[in-house]
Amino acid sequence: METFWAEHGVMSDPGALAEWIDRVPADPVAIREAAGRLVFHYRAHGDVAEHGFTPDRMAEINLRYAQDMFARLRELDPGGPLGDREPTRRLLGCCRDFTLLFVALARHKGLPARSRVGFASYFVPGWYLDHVVPEVWVDDRWVLMEPEIGDGYVDPTDGAVLDPCDLPRDRFLVGPQAWLDARAGTRDPENFVVAPDLMIPDLRSWPYLLHNLVLDVAALNKQEMVLWDVWGLADGRVPDDDEAARMDEIGRRMLAGADDPAVVAALAAESGFRVPDVIRSIDPVVQVWSEVELRR
Repeated sequence: METFWAEHGVMSDPGALAEWIDRVPADPVAIREAAGRLVFHYRAHGDVAEHGFTPDRMAEINLRYAQDMFARLRELDPGGPLGDREPTRRLLGCCRDFTLLFVALARHKGLPARSRVGFASYFVPGWYLDHVVPEVWVDDRWVLMEPEIGDGYVDPTDGAVLDPCDLPRDRFLVGPQAWLDARAGTRDPENFVVAPDLMIPDLRSWPYLLHNLVLDVAALNKQEMVLWDVWGLADGRVPDDDEAARMDEIGRRMLAGADDPAVVAALAAESGFRVPDVIRSIDPVVQVWSEVELRR
């Protein structure tokens, strides 16, 4: 089972940059620390211009392959992925990019790792924010890690100190768990958002719960999609009753079979979930759509 997630997919493969990342130790804690120093979050880390980024750097948020991301990082600082970097020597990106780089570094060392798309409760009290974190196989279990926060991070919801090397699963809900909790009424679907002040219907409630369910299936199948990619059921729709009932079943199958690559592959091939050769993607900064032909 673990072997499947210890091997690269197309998006996590460092390709010609494999030697450049080789100095990172084969240790999940060290990999989390390294990944956390490679990305500057284009929204969460403050005004990018005030931190020295020029407007042309915003294009980096649309990089989707680890090989291209490492190549850009080498251009910014050829010294390697270890050590501290000034903000402008980091890649402009988001949670998906922290996570993909973690997964790429881990798989390069033969460690089973995978991206999980879901929602985090530990950023803004009362809200579950769209988020992506890595899972890594440690001591016979999958452990959620969080490269975007540091040691001693305090959850503003209740003052709890979170361990970024073993994130509690009630603080980060993977896509199927979030969907099923909302459907069961144990969590309010209106609290699941990209950001509380982002009043775009496609980025809130049922459309985004469905979006992250679809993206989590793809990520488990080693297709770590950019968060503003659109295809199939991840198109901003409000699911009708039949679609919602089908998602309930898929969510349950996913939670029960997430450790079986065959189950994951079958779910990823479901209608509305299969990632086509060409997808649509919207740049969240300039709001321009483009068609993207994916590498295979």
